[in-house]
Amino acid sequence: MVQKLLSTMSNNKKNIKLAVVGLGYVGLPLALEFAKTRNVVAYDINETRIKELKTFIDRNLETEKKHFRNAKFVKFTSKITDLKKANFYIITVPTPINSANQPDLRSLLKSSKIISMILKKNDIVVYESTVYPGCTEEICVPILEKYSNLKFNKDFFCGYSPERINPGDKKHTIDKIKKITSGSSTKIANLVDALYKEIITAGTHKAPSIKVAEAAKVIENTQRDLNIALINELSIIFRKMNIETDDVLKAAETKWNFLPFKPGLVGGHCIGVDPYYLTYKAKKIGYHPKVILSGRRINDKMSKYVANEFIKQMKKKQANIKKSKILIMGLTFKENCADIRNSGVKKVYQELKKYKCKIDLYDPWVNSKEVKKEFGTSPILKFSKNLYDGVMICVAHKVFKEMKINKVLQLCKKNKVLFDLKNLFRQNQVDFKL
Repeated sequence: MVQKLLSTMSNNKKNIKLAVVGLGYVGLPLALEFAKTRNVVAYDINETRIKELKTFIDRNLETEKKHFRNAKFVKFTSKITDLKKANFYIITVPTPINSANQPDLRSLLKSSKIISMILKKNDIVVYESTVYPGCTEEICVPILEKYSNLKFNKDFFCGYSPERINPGDKKHTIDKIKKITSGSSTKIANLVDALYKEIITAGTHKAPSIKVAEAAKVIENTQRDLNIALINELSIIFRKMNIETDDVLKAAETKWNFLPFKPGLVGGHCIGVDPYYLTYKAKKIGYHPKVILSGRRINDKMSKYVANEFIKQMKKKQANIKKSKILIMGLTFKENCADIRNSGVKKVYQELKKYKCKIDLYDPWVNSKEVKKEFGTSPILKFSKNLYDGVMICVAHKVFKEMKINKVLQLCKKNKVLFDLKNLFRQNQVDFKL
């Protein structure tokens, strides 16, 4: 059957019947890209999400209506029975961490169980969710075997192709990002690779094993996390020396091999999460990571550092902290996207709340209900002039860049504190920059 699928992919695309399970930031663009030329069952347990997608509404603000229209062969559904039509399943559910910074695999396990109940002989299950090395074969495969009564690599097969979606990025879209692929056997690896090549114009990289592909994913963001941690620590040191960090970085970047990382809050569902998946597995095999966890500690503490520095500046200007009005601009984990999951800004807000000051939250990208649920308060919808004793710009949304410094200053009282965490303005225009 596998060889038949391989040989007929280009000639008879009906032989591979695709299903994408999980329609968030990863699954939706993947399903729509495949659905330009293939029949795709696009499944999510969230019935509201399915209803919205059927009317071309993406509450994440990542997918435009033209992308839906171009996906001529997609079927959105929340019915498990519709998945029975597929023989090639791609699972793209979220894999966050819990309060103890350990992997939260509940969605992954649940989706694996759903697929296992309808799994047939010769079916293929490919995972895109970020996991630690070994998770697919050690955790997911046993669930597939248990509830399907089928044997792995005999009756059904698996693959792993880590997602590389970059929310808010309209340049590096799914088809323009090189894709890592892998399979549980040589034939399956070839099949998985060939399938993704249909939509990935940037090309693919076929890893020698599923574990290699899993490991490659977690170290991508672990490396980035560590580099940002280094720059964050340098920023703290340079501030104590009264040296402008941005000036130092501009000078250092004149050397050809200096990496252009910037300081800032680290959040989201990738950089602030993936290192913990790797360190979790490392501890399980008897090794306690030092460098990786050290970087995580630095980045996790940046929100508290920023909040404390903000209060210090207000005290220097003799502000009455409890009667002060503060505006936080930007709530998402990165610019020009609506995702507030694991945002470092939330921690800044929580730290400032300890000082009993009044805080307004503003972000034109976010969903008010989601902010209310996540932050415990609703964001304001518009500004008021001359109202704030302090303003903190936390996210470099395009709309904030276009405001210019004068419009920001109009929001403030005369003896204000202005923090620019994203280097939007000049040093002499603000009180603090990372």
